[in-house]
Amino acid sequence: MGISRRGVLGAAGAAGAAGLVGLGATQATAAAPLERGSRDALIGEATGDRLHVMTFNIRMDANAAPGTPDSWADRRPVLARFLDLERPTLLGVQEALYHQVKQVRDDLPGHYDWIGLGREGGGRGEYMAIYFDARRVEPLDYDHFWLSDTPSVIGSASWGNTVVRMVTWVRFRDARTGREFTHVNTHFDHQSENSRQRSAALVRDRIGGFDPTLPVLLTGDFNTPAGTSESYRILTAEAGLSDTWLTAERRLTPAWGTFPNYRDPVEGANRIDWVLAGDGVTVLRAAINTYRHDGRYPSDHAPVQALVRL
Repeated sequence: MGISRRGVLGAAGAAGAAGLVGLGATQATAAAPLERGSRDALIGEATGDRLHVMTFNIRMDANAAPGTPDSWADRRPVLARFLDLERPTLLGVQEALYHQVKQVRDDLPGHYDWIGLGREGGGRGEYMAIYFDARRVEPLDYDHFWLSDTPSVIGSASWGNTVVRMVTWVRFRDARTGREFTHVNTHFDHQSENSRQRSAALVRDRIGGFDPTLPVLLTGDFNTPAGTSESYRILTAEAGLSDTWLTAERRLTPAWGTFPNYRDPVEGANRIDWVLAGDGVTVLRAAINTYRHDGRYPSDHAPVQALVRL
């Protein structure tokens, strides 16, 4: 199974997950835009019984020429600076190739570890890796499944998507509180609406199979807008998950679109990257982080963050 550079990358398996009732809406406020790259963390390392959860499509290494916005060689140190600043307890990434997964781990502080598997099996294809602060949370179980009619078959695809799509999940115990929870991380298809809706339904069903007493955190690039898409409705209204951006007691940033594509962020543009939460999760803060350093963004996506309490 795919556990970190210290372990052996893994095989597939069916998983379950818990369909839970979402939180009600809470009052939220938006902060004014800040100069990005030269400020304190928006959330930073979690203290007490709080967990800092982040989803971030870090953009695959496409071998773009150095000096261009898409160059991984230029983006990697910016991403390293950002993660060292924010230090999420849990980080679900999308699009990471195996060498990127290892490099991100090397760039994180030494107490971080990761679990993941390439979507074509082994180290092949992009990862939905989950990084975690190993001082704070301990993995108790994990698995992977594919967004297809045969979710236990590595590399399977069947809903009109030409790109393989998958899910990685980990059940954790919080070392500070003893509480257990499940973190699910995914990346839906960017072209097929049918695939996105079928993927949402499968994730909903798998969430319905987890221990219902354990809170669920779902992170991902869903490639469809929050609030208006059918996939969002399936995961919120049917799966009972809440959108942490909406339920946060306080929003720390404007409602930036999460796919600025290396351009200045646009307030009110589509939020396609989400952190969703099940029952038993209180959302204290939420942010869409437009961090850059010396004018360079770490990815074409903006990371989404939530500070939560179980």
